[in-house]
Amino acid sequence: VSQFKQIRKFCDVPINVLVRPRYGDFLYTEAEFLMVLEDVELLRNLGADGVVVGFLKPDGTLDLERLKAIREKTRKGHLTLHRAFDLCLDPYQALEEAIKAGTDTILTSGQQQSAWKGRELLAELSKQAAGRLDIMAGGGVDPEVIAGFLKESSLHCFHMSGKMILNSAMTYRKAGVSMGVPGLGEYDIYFTNKERIRQAKELLESNKNILQNL
Repeated sequence: VSQFKQIRKFCDVPINVLVRPRYGDFLYTEAEFLMVLEDVELLRNLGADGVVVGFLKPDGTLDLERLKAIREKTRKGHLTLHRAFDLCLDPYQALEEAIKAGTDTILTSGQQQSAWKGRELLAELSKQAAGRLDIMAGGGVDPEVIAGFLKESSLHCFHMSGKMILNSAMTYRKAGVSMGVPGLGEYDIYFTNKERIRQAKELLESNKNILQNL
């Protein structure tokens, strides 16, 4: 909450917040889902423009009841279905269901490890959506990937973290003790590379006239 307040205070662009109760799959217990509901309401009251969520059933289909419950909670706020979509059984069916649930955007890599690898499905989904919602390409996206999409497809929404790893300023380092996710270094600090973000923004702005006519 404090992090969101700081971002909202200093940032005037629309902010859509990822709400995810834990690491792992997207099959949540009732208690976990209630946490998501409460967080969505809290964020809405704090000024979030939208939320990013995703829920699956054990058989790999979207949990539409939960998605609809979030739609009601966000009221007129933006609703994005995140990459839980990439783990669903049938992306074409899931797209139609997401539209019926009132989803505004689907963030997806085209059910591949990266958006570029999934570009064929992304193009198909964009065509199927036909403007009823936005297909946002995410997963391994950088300015070069965006340039490739702009040349080959009608996609115009992209999710890019632009992350970089900085070395911790700690001089004393305790070996053999992990405080985070196994495999991630304790002294690797993740930051957003603002220059890469700027490059992507300038690239999209340079293609603005093209995008407006899509």
